[in-house]
Amino acid sequence: MPSEPLTIYLDYNATTPVRPEVVDAMTPYFGVCFGNASSGHGLGREAKGALEEAREAVASALGARERESVVFTSGGTEANNLAIKGTAWAAWGRGRHIITSAVEHRAVLGACHALEAQGFEIVCLPVDADGLIDPERVKQSLRTDTALISFMHANNETGVVFPIAEIGRLAREREIIFHVDAVQTFGRLPVNVDALGVDLLTISGHKIYGPKGIGALYIRPGTKIAPQMHGGEQEFGVRAGTENVAAVVGLARAALLARESMPTENERLRTLRDRLEEGILCRIPGVRRNGDRDQRLPNTSNISFQGIRADSLMVALDLEGIAVSAGAACASGSPESSHVLRAMGRRPEIDGGGVRFSLGAGTTEVEIEHILELLPPLVERVRAATGQGGGQEYNAEHNP
Repeated sequence: MPSEPLTIYLDYNATTPVRPEVVDAMTPYFGVCFGNASSGHGLGREAKGALEEAREAVASALGARERESVVFTSGGTEANNLAIKGTAWAAWGRGRHIITSAVEHRAVLGACHALEAQGFEIVCLPVDADGLIDPERVKQSLRTDTALISFMHANNETGVVFPIAEIGRLAREREIIFHVDAVQTFGRLPVNVDALGVDLLTISGHKIYGPKGIGALYIRPGTKIAPQMHGGEQEFGVRAGTENVAAVVGLARAALLARESMPTENERLRTLRDRLEEGILCRIPGVRRNGDRDQRLPNTSNISFQGIRADSLMVALDLEGIAVSAGAACASGSPESSHVLRAMGRRPEIDGGGVRFSLGAGTTEVEIEHILELLPPLVERVRAATGQGGGQEYNAEHNP
């Protein structure tokens, strides 16, 4: 049975509820329009029509001119693996040097590590203390045998946005395939494949109030990619398997709604995020913001509370009916500290790790004010229970 509804949900970077309009768009494809899109009869043709209409909508949302450039997958993880492994194997004769960053999502790092075991050379570039990547460092790392560059558009833990367009220009100059994981930005920031200069781009449905289990990979025409799943000619021969028409339709509908609401929603969320963050920094000693103050998603704030383990504070907040994240949702249950914060030079034994507050459509000003009233005494109780304390000088030093 589903658990009782949470009082306040601030974990929208992990997943989002499906919008009612999206459910309505999907519903016919669970029942009366249940055909297999590969079938030649009427029900199959109906499903195929819905599939291709959704493909065209997603391509349009990405600024892509060819609907065939969009390949549907089971989600962001599969799309990232298809992009990285598929490109690497297709470019085997050209080179085995791949560039990524130390703060990528585990789906990207995991795919790269798998290739490393198969003879590829992986270079994970560092970020600075604010979580930003330096394009000049990327330029200096390019080689004649560089086959692929893969970076995220925005970090899932800190919300920091990378200078993707600038890196894209470097890739085009050298004719190197460029993949971008845009799971956290698609539907939240303008994402145009031509403006960003990407050859491959990953998106996911459940981050934009669409269903789980659906994602897509944009593949620029002419980009060679080796399929990672075999057994059928679906998705232009790139990804075998019967398409999930209902989920595809839901992804397309969610993308349209997100694009329509983006300007006003981003401003609303930025205002609420700043109110939350400034209130925490002013009211609680021994805290610091993780990530660049300006170059980040408008809904995301990652905060370290000195002397408190992030997972301990997350549990304490959960008991109060407030859902936040300690690190990334995909790493839930892992005893390791955040690889993102470690790459930024944070020391978990001092900083305590990072608590991610990620706001969304259901977040209200009343909720933010409630958290600001509840959090200071809660932090004090948790610190007292662990015999730790925090100092105001920590705030001043780390939050200019």
